Amino acid sequence: MKLLRVLAAAAMFTGILSGCLALLLLVILMVRFPPLLIAVLLTCWIISRLNTRSKPSR
Repeated sequence: MKLLRVLAAAAMFTGILSGCLALLLLVILMVRFPPLLIAVLLTCWIISRLNTRSKPSR
């Protein structure tokens, strides 16, 4: 049981570490290439507009 818990903790650690690394690389790419930053901001804006439109009004 302890071995399973250690393996689960190691898998969680590697998953969190790889997620943080991917986020850091995305930020570095957005700083180096401004069109990528504009594309990400535009995508977030479009998604937020679609979410507010799809919510039913009461």
